[in-house]
Amino acid sequence: MQHNKPIGRKRMITAKRVLLSLLLLLVVLLVWIKMRITVDPPIPVSEKALECNVVKVDSTLYSCNGSWMRKSSSGLWELYTQGDPFTRGMSIGKLSQQLVIEQEKAFVGEIREIIPSTFFINFLRFFIAWFNRDLDTYVDKEFLLEIYGISLSASDEFNFIGDKFQRILNYHAAHDIGHALVEQKMVGCSSFAVWDEFSDDSSLIIGRNFDFYIGDAFAENKIICFYHPDSGYNFMMVSWGGMTGVVSGMNDQGLTISLNAARSEIPSGAATPISILAREILQYSKNIDEAYAIAKKRKTFVSESILIGSSKDHKAVIIEKTPSKCVLYSQSMHRIICTNHFQSDVFQYDSMNIQQMRESASMYRYHRMEELMQRFGTFSVQDAAALLRDRGGLNDSNIGMGNEKSVNQLIAHHSIIFKPEKRQVWVSTAPYQLGKYVAYDLKKVFSKYATLQKDSEIYEPQLAIAADTFLLSESYADYVRFRKLKKKMQKNEAVSEKEISEFIAINPEYYDAYRIAGDYLRDAGNYSRAIALYNKALTREIATLNERRSIESSVDLCDKKMKND
Repeated sequence: MQHNKPIGRKRMITAKRVLLSLLLLLVVLLVWIKMRITVDPPIPVSEKALECNVVKVDSTLYSCNGSWMRKSSSGLWELYTQGDPFTRGMSIGKLSQQLVIEQEKAFVGEIREIIPSTFFINFLRFFIAWFNRDLDTYVDKEFLLEIYGISLSASDEFNFIGDKFQRILNYHAAHDIGHALVEQKMVGCSSFAVWDEFSDDSSLIIGRNFDFYIGDAFAENKIICFYHPDSGYNFMMVSWGGMTGVVSGMNDQGLTISLNAARSEIPSGAATPISILAREILQYSKNIDEAYAIAKKRKTFVSESILIGSSKDHKAVIIEKTPSKCVLYSQSMHRIICTNHFQSDVFQYDSMNIQQMRESASMYRYHRMEELMQRFGTFSVQDAAALLRDRGGLNDSNIGMGNEKSVNQLIAHHSIIFKPEKRQVWVSTAPYQLGKYVAYDLKKVFSKYATLQKDSEIYEPQLAIAADTFLLSESYADYVRFRKLKKKMQKNEAVSEKEISEFIAINPEYYDAYRIAGDYLRDAGNYSRAIALYNKALTREIATLNERRSIESSVDLCDKKMKND
């Protein structure tokens, strides 16, 4: 028995060594992971841009490094930038610093609303950092330098998520990750183009709604950016603080681009964010062939329909792109519609696309746009705005305010209309696409307003499209009230029976009114009333098959709860 002590001691020593080895391995692993997920910023050729400070020129007009920014009376911010990539980024960052900070607050705030758990937010942060660890290898240095310049003006408040450069770079992939997670309903855009006999003056007219929703605060500060880069073509785009990628834009060659999400698998690794691809196309393409060539050479995260309008080709086409395929789709007739599914023969038997067409709101919205286009016949820009503002269902049915099957879902970040041959563009003002559309003449902006010395409007007031009269209606006031009550119920705040009844009465044809009220009552333990509301929801026009299934599952759950009680 005496010699058992050394054996026991040896086992203890061995166990300690194993534990220490495991701890050392864990430390090495964490250091390695940290090194792998840390994306180093690019090194600018010159840091002279750092020396420039923002100067107040006049009223709301500020300048920096030859770039300027101002607040229009329309409520839109206007920004003009020029120079090399790092200088542009520094200038944009300094001029729009407060907007960059507010945009990140809005974005992170919405994430916290969706994921209130600190643990899961930290996990999400780690996952995204790991997922995007090689993101910089898929983005050209020009755009990395611009993003780096902007990131220097970002807030220190969110350093727990990552360093400034890595955060701003990763946000450029948020659109891709957001629309891959189809159940989050973050994206569901609609666009179209007409020319020749479908246009009132035969010119090319393109319209689109950008229905990318990450809360109301995210859409508060829209920036109309005008770029005069040191390489490529001058262009404009609709953007927000910290964003250098493109979702809607037109260049001085009369080439336009707009993005429409398609159903995608969850991305398996880093690739070029679709907004960065769109930026490259806009800055470096003068026609459809050049745009398609750029699209083919880039690997992207997700599937996307990219509507390209070209004054040089006098038509519009759709580039249908997945992580593995890229197809150019065009119509024989002189008009084209783009929602959230692919239309070319190449994807006719694609399982993801078939699922998207069967289960999402995309086909319904497509047919509604067809219906409206046949009704209008020929289009003016005013007609384009009317189509983009349409809230009805097929055959003008009432499917409720805010339904994803409507062209106007009352969530749009922005709506935009292009007339490429005249280099004219109309951008909607708040709220959604209901405020007036203000018009910009790109030729005039880049020739007359490049060196703006006085705080004056640069849009064309005589070309403005009036605000939707719906804004003045009792129905719109009701919708505002509806959204307030919806937010209260979704946050599980105290709501009275009277308010629940009011909530439904405001929007009685909208399936989600019954679903939201049903969820609130279910969580309060009122299962029989919840079932009654769910059953009413099932009689309305439900946006997606998954939502219908979810409501049916809620009925079953309440039934089980009642039986168990």
